[in-house]
Amino acid sequence: MNAPTPANASLYVGLMSGTSLDGISAAVVRFRGPVSALAVDLLAFVQPAYTPDQRMRLEQAMHAGTAAEYCRLHADLGEWLANAAREAMARAGVSSRDVTAVASHGQTLWHEPGHSTWQIGDPARLAERTGCAVVSDFRTRDMAAGGQGAPLVPMADQLLFAHPTAPRALQNIGGIGNVTVVPPRNAPDTPVMAFDTGPGVVVLNGVMQALFGQPYDEDGRMARTGRVLEPVVEARLRDPYCDVPPPKSTGRELFTPAFIAAFIRDCQDLGGTPADCVATAAAFTAWSVADQYARYVPAVSDVLLSGGGARHPVLVEMIQTRLAARPEAPTVRLFDELFFDAEAKEAVAFALLAHLHMSGHPGNLPSATGAAGPRVLGSLTPAGPAHE
Repeated sequence: MNAPTPANASLYVGLMSGTSLDGISAAVVRFRGPVSALAVDLLAFVQPAYTPDQRMRLEQAMHAGTAAEYCRLHADLGEWLANAAREAMARAGVSSRDVTAVASHGQTLWHEPGHSTWQIGDPARLAERTGCAVVSDFRTRDMAAGGQGAPLVPMADQLLFAHPTAPRALQNIGGIGNVTVVPPRNAPDTPVMAFDTGPGVVVLNGVMQALFGQPYDEDGRMARTGRVLEPVVEARLRDPYCDVPPPKSTGRELFTPAFIAAFIRDCQDLGGTPADCVATAAAFTAWSVADQYARYVPAVSDVLLSGGGARHPVLVEMIQTRLAARPEAPTVRLFDELFFDAEAKEAVAFALLAHLHMSGHPGNLPSATGAAGPRVLGSLTPAGPAHE
């Protein structure tokens, strides 16, 4: 028998499939209290990995495909998302009758700031397979209002993870890197700053796949044995994106297979070994974070790292070293040290956006996305038949 949910609490399932294409993150969360003083409990978290075939289909769809392939992938991803949601619900010991809604970010296939964005993962199939209402398509409303459609995680960063008395930076290192600078809880009227800092692990993983046939550099072993080819990193930091002030966002539309192939050639032209290419790719991420902080981020007390890149110890060490040179020398540590498993953070954030949608509250922060104003985000697909 499941314990009853308190009267002032709601259960949600958050689903996230990021640009790193590692797999689906599924979190069952409980929100307690009013939006102005919200608390969250992580009840269960699962992260089923994509099979090589699934990963290949998603990656290929980001760069080339037919209408038939896009149609089939949209439906199939809906099934994969539903499987992850049901696994998380089983882990938490809850049924569809307990869940207010499933929040599904889906998978971004294309994101063009200033024009449009496209996420797939059929919400109707997700509703049918889980028996839950589904909130999806979170980014398009912000873009219709003149925003970047990203980043959207800053709402959770502000409501759930702010420091009590000092500004804090929350740095996610997924496929793409993004930062949220949140004011302290005792200064709630101060605007939130958030933007994409550049690559997360998209280039690092791409180099590993191209040179070693591996999807990622497990435990940073390869980067640890290589040397950083600084001219390659310095050249990449002259990309026009680095000079664009926030709000801004980027994605695999910039860090394409052609970009990764050129990155490898540049390393090889300097006599770099495959391990050197990996170390240099890790440095590119770390240096880009520090570069963007130096240009645009005000002084903060600490930096909390999350995302798949936070599991790469060499990358974490590089970020710590580069940010230690800032005048205030913020403490750099893992999100897990203060909250819950950092891998669940983005899934929790989208669960929050569904909670805000269901309660009629805006989910975007115009100071982060550049939208004309606050907007309720997402589209609602009614629940399918209830499942136990």
